[in-house]
Amino acid sequence: MPPVRNKGFGKPKDAKKTIGRILQYMGKFKALWLVVFLCVIISSGASVIGTYLIKPALNNYIIPMIGSQNPDFTGFAKLLIGVLCLFGVGVLASWCNSRLMLYISTNLLYNVRCDLFSRLEKLPIKYYDAHTHGELMSRFTNDTDALREMMSQTIPQLFSSIITVTSVFVMMISLSPMLTIIMLVTMFLITLSMAAVGKRSAKAFRENQKCIGEMNGFIEEMVEGQKVIKVFNHEPKAIEQFETLSDNLRKAGTDAMTYGGLMGPMMNNFSHMQYAVVAITAAAFMILGEGGVINFNWFTGIMNLGTIAAFLQYTRSFSQPISMMSMQANSVLNALAGAERIFAVIDEEEEIDEGEYTLVNAYEAKENDGAEKLVQSYASTGEWAWKNPADNSLRKLEGEVVFDHVTFGYKPEKTVLHDICIHAKPGQKIALVGSTGSGKTTTINLLSRFYDVPEGNGKITYDGIPLNEISKASLRKSLGMVQQTTHLFTGTIKDNIRYGNLEASDAQIYEAAKLANADHFIRHLENGYDTVITGDGASLSQGQRQLLAIARAAVADPPVLVLDEATSSIDTRTEKLIEEGMDSLMSGRTTFVIAHRLSTVRNADEIIVLEHGNIIERGTHDELIAAKGRYYFLYTGNKITLDE
Repeated sequence: MPPVRNKGFGKPKDAKKTIGRILQYMGKFKALWLVVFLCVIISSGASVIGTYLIKPALNNYIIPMIGSQNPDFTGFAKLLIGVLCLFGVGVLASWCNSRLMLYISTNLLYNVRCDLFSRLEKLPIKYYDAHTHGELMSRFTNDTDALREMMSQTIPQLFSSIITVTSVFVMMISLSPMLTIIMLVTMFLITLSMAAVGKRSAKAFRENQKCIGEMNGFIEEMVEGQKVIKVFNHEPKAIEQFETLSDNLRKAGTDAMTYGGLMGPMMNNFSHMQYAVVAITAAAFMILGEGGVINFNWFTGIMNLGTIAAFLQYTRSFSQPISMMSMQANSVLNALAGAERIFAVIDEEEEIDEGEYTLVNAYEAKENDGAEKLVQSYASTGEWAWKNPADNSLRKLEGEVVFDHVTFGYKPEKTVLHDICIHAKPGQKIALVGSTGSGKTTTINLLSRFYDVPEGNGKITYDGIPLNEISKASLRKSLGMVQQTTHLFTGTIKDNIRYGNLEASDAQIYEAAKLANADHFIRHLENGYDTVITGDGASLSQGQRQLLAIARAAVADPPVLVLDEATSSIDTRTEKLIEEGMDSLMSGRTTFVIAHRLSTVRNADEIIVLEHGNIIERGTHDELIAAKGRYYFLYTGNKITLDE
């Protein structure tokens, strides 16, 4: 069997590379980003200009009117109306910015999810063997949700903060260069402190995302296996394992939230301290300058009440966006950790398919000399052929499969199959039997090209064509497979059977169900073939689900059948009832049967007995019974010694 799944996520990728990947997705909305940028400039500009108007409001209107017997409010009223209009434009621009960012973020995440799902569909089976379903589901839920929050909230705020800080800085210099330098020195000291906390926060958030994925994987497995857990009274152990994972998540979450939570309060307190330092310094410059002690104007700018009030407001406006950016750093770090994991899947090497032979419909036509020739058909003919793209020649699909001295292991250091030789002639029924772990399923995995035979370890041919030269899509189209574990999709029973052939008519679906002996129980359901299945067919018995899987294979009408314990969940009476239908389904088709219930393979043309990846016996049922070897022991339960 494939190697045990790895529940870790590996080391995170470079944050710079992840940001670059996100920017590539953002680049698909360049025109909208330009509009967003303009809206942010207008919104931030309105706020900055509005703050600057505090200076003339105080110096030109409010202070002169203090103590005046007949104050004139005309100019002040005009100023207030102008400020009102200014902020109205800013609010409108902010609203447009929010709407556009909502559109961009939802569409960007749509593209990310589509790319992620598309890559998952193209990954080889071995990737799924190495990762739990919960891990992969976490990429679609927790990780994409973190990315959504960053795109819809954090980035707009960061844009606004950067533009606000830049414009405020320019205005502060114009008001007082010296006070601006003092403010920058304090801000530099603040930044050093925040950087140290941010570094620890990034590490904590990556670990937190990893623990969330592990938790999801465990919960998914436990929910799926509840029956097994209860049958074996495994609840205490499951709770213990959950508590361990939950404790790891608690510790990681505590660290992430602790360091993340420190940044906001630290920045707020530092900004208060900065505000106090600037206020005291500005007041000192003004008092000393007015008293004639020292003239600071050449070096600080003209100090008056309006200038100080506007500058202090700018100091708050400067520190608030930076404080906002520091608090949003938690969201950014969380999103980058999630994006790293999403892109790690998208960057996985997809299933390699170097096969060029394709499966096409064909029919035989007579040439002028009376000879018959295969001709490709673009309509269903019931006949199939392999098409060589090099010269467009056709080779009739016969169903001859040959394993030629195949040696294989899922890991290089551990061989699973040893020098396997199998020759399935067209229309033959080949049975693979043996104890668990003997290599039966691995043989089918190779036939389906879920795994490829390494070069130099033998080869598999299909109608004389090396298997790796046949495209995987065409190869799997020629194989009808009924697996031991049946998976049903949400939808009607009719839709689930049609999954084997999307072009199948209702009549073909009914015929396939009758062939699999599923028609009787389906028609007794409340809505018959239109009964909706949910939860992987939890409302059906295991045997009924397997009958539907057999019907699904029957409607596909494949040239080659693979039955992996196809009747393992069907009672003996039902098995006998469908035996005739199965024989009809297998008639004229090359069939590979994996079976532990040996009564189902007695009529096989050849029975191959595997043990530890080696073929130890082969022959018909009667021949193997007469030999009184391993097959005899498996069939009868009577152990025969070599002396006998």
